[in-house]
Amino acid sequence: MRILLTGSSGWLGGALKPRLEALGPHVVGLDPVPSARTQVVGSIADRELVLRTVRENSIEAIIHGGALHKPNIEHHENTAFVATNVQGTLNLLDAAVACGVQRFVFTSTTSLMISQAIRAGFQGGARKAAWLTEEMSPEPRNIYGVTKLSAEHLCRLYHIEHGLPVVVLRTARFFPEADDMAHAIEQSDANTKANELLFRRLTVEDAADAHVAALEKAPSLGFDIFIISAPTPFRPQDCAELIADAPSVVARYFPDYPRLYARKGWTMFSSIDRVYDPSRARERLGFVCGTSFADVLAALEKT
Repeated sequence: MRILLTGSSGWLGGALKPRLEALGPHVVGLDPVPSARTQVVGSIADRELVLRTVRENSIEAIIHGGALHKPNIEHHENTAFVATNVQGTLNLLDAAVACGVQRFVFTSTTSLMISQAIRAGFQGGARKAAWLTEEMSPEPRNIYGVTKLSAEHLCRLYHIEHGLPVVVLRTARFFPEADDMAHAIEQSDANTKANELLFRRLTVEDAADAHVAALEKAPSLGFDIFIISAPTPFRPQDCAELIADAPSVVARYFPDYPRLYARKGWTMFSSIDRVYDPSRARERLGFVCGTSFADVLAALEKT
């Protein structure tokens, strides 16, 4: 299989390209930033470049991980987000149809699932945590979310109109940077990331593995959308208590966590305001993240 990987110079591309190459296929990386993983330097907003790259490399599958992200909002106009995240995705879909590409995987984000109303509830003392699944109708709160959701709609349209098999992965957090609200969080960066594995994070390695799984299953799925996040121990009936007293809920599922955290000098968030439920990916995609909060505790036990 000959694969085009957009975003090949980025954080996800660094983990994904070696996995694809290990499977044996020919992988062409496309990214505006030069790197050893990128054979074509340029923007997916360049329609002719995209079509030429797909055609000349006889591409059979596309993994579209390239995008402008939430941190780029401070430095880019809305038009740049539309050009990259919407027009760029359209360019890739058109090239896929024109050149007979057999499968398409799109990297989306759980960020688009948080509306302004949900955000206001978090900030204004919500009575229970939001339990988030693929069944909800998203109302994104910023240009990043709006353009990623628009790209998802384009993916669905091209499956309906052209029969292109497309799998959309709404990935939770896997970026290495500290939280953009780190100044307001009492936990250290490592402590924060460990806590988030309970409800809204995964490792970049698991994100890469999810894309490989989606690539393999795309033809049989036709079109589908999956939340990709570390398996959560929580259940919907925990949501009220997660807002009021998250440490008690976590201790119920992991009785050893207070001792292990105390030894490390870590603390749990006092309140957890959302939970991304990845069970659909387990049931339909056959994928479960390999790293969970339990693995964090196992590592702490050994230190």
